[in-house]
Amino acid sequence: MLPIIAALGLISTAAAHGTVNAIVVDGTYYQGYNPSYQYITPAPVTVGWKIPQDLGNTFIPPDSYGSPDIICHLGATNAMTAAATKGGSKINLQWTPWPVSHKGPVIDYLANCNGPCETVDKASLKWFKISAVGLIDNSMSNGYWATDQLIKNNNTWTVQIPTSIATGNYVLRHEIIGLHAAGQPNGAQNYPQCVNLAITSSGTDNPAGVPATSFYKATDPGIKFDLYSAFTSYTIPGPAKYSGALSVSQTMPAPPAATATGVYSV
Repeated sequence: MLPIIAALGLISTAAAHGTVNAIVVDGTYYQGYNPSYQYITPAPVTVGWKIPQDLGNTFIPPDSYGSPDIICHLGATNAMTAAATKGGSKINLQWTPWPVSHKGPVIDYLANCNGPCETVDKASLKWFKISAVGLIDNSMSNGYWATDQLIKNNNTWTVQIPTSIATGNYVLRHEIIGLHAAGQPNGAQNYPQCVNLAITSSGTDNPAGVPATSFYKATDPGIKFDLYSAFTSYTIPGPAKYSGALSVSQTMPAPPAATATGVYSV
């Protein structure tokens, strides 16, 4: 897990959207990855996958859905450690400030690394969907979306690990899709973020999953979508949700009770 790193105070805190800067698992805080960490020696050890090319907090467009960048973001490489997690654990993912204009769904996937996630080939990961929230209320202009709920809860989203999956080392792929320009071709904006989890569980399921490069097509109704039209519904893109997925209420999370130290795996 993570050391407490005094050098974090040197990193710019300028507001920007696009990255998960921390996660909290059952009250324990784990540092996520910040692209600025590439300028720190030694670099912080984080549960978040490294995306040093994402200095501009950019996105993955539909014409890159077949690229490895859609897996865990731009040029992503493996995280160096994992967060200790249990089947049934609730994970709060803390985003950098998210713009209210960037409305869209929040989607979560898991992939079993079948070994250490610190060295797994990301292209070999097979993902199954454990959470997906899109349009919550269409009674207001442009709708009330999962991203609006995330902003309301201090830029935080909660996902619960299924109790039915087997013990193992997993990558959690957490993603926002911004729809503010999705009415035009190649306009959707995908912001995938990955973190390593070492999950202990009484379950036995090993869902098959699919590669992230097969999740979406540019013509999917949840990708090519006019946010400013008179819509009444929204179809969340990607594969069907895993049968053992758990729903969780999105509420303001409590402050973390502890900060992780050391390195953990199962």
